Amino acid sequence: MARSDKETAVAELTEDFRSSSATVLTEYRGLTVASMKELRRSLGTDTKYSVVKNTLTKIAAKAAGVDLSDDLLVGPSAVAFIKGDPIDAAKSLKNFQKEHPLLVIKGGVFEGKAVSTAEIMKLADLESREVLLAKLAGAMKGTMAKAARTFDALRMKLEEGAPVAAPVEVIAEAAPAVEAVVETAVEAVDTPVIEAEAPVVEAVTAETNVIAEATETPVADATETPAE
Repeated sequence: MARSDKETAVAELTEDFRSSSATVLTEYRGLTVASMKELRRSLGTDTKYSVVKNTLTKIAAKAAGVDLSDDLLVGPSAVAFIKGDPIDAAKSLKNFQKEHPLLVIKGGVFEGKAVSTAEIMKLADLESREVLLAKLAGAMKGTMAKAARTFDALRMKLEEGAPVAAPVEVIAEAAPAVEAVVETAVEAVDTPVIEAEAPVVEAVTAETNVIAEATETPVADATETPAE
């Protein structure tokens, strides 16, 4: 390869490393051209799967600030540069490997950290962020609906002339809990999935329970005038 061609290749690889949220290094020895096309198709447009030269890849990774172990750059290598959801890409690689055992998943980098083959397989077993967000939305919808019903009941009691202090206290307690759920949801979605030991829905269970407890006070008790 001419010097200018090498420089162009390194520059392109460097940009691929910089623009990817995750990269997975594989060995493709024994795969046919047709199989490689099938793999690229399964990975979709958000992942670039490129056959690379190990020496140039190491230079490009270093230029991009990515620390690649020498063990990952042995044998004929191809890199999956993932710009979409890493979970979806990991699932595609794992499923393809089941049908084509000649594909070797050697490891990679996820959000700036080196990950092993086992960690990539763990990532593939997780639910995608889109699915987790849908579950989270469902859980929050149910809790908010319960809170809304309680608040409406309190409003009706107030209109009937019930004491104001108790209902206001219940609402005051519930409001911060609602905000806490939203904040926790955002944090849970932003948590690196490799480090997460439970789905996003579990991450907000504690906060949703707070709202449930705050809204479970019987309306009659909450608005009752204390006995003298």
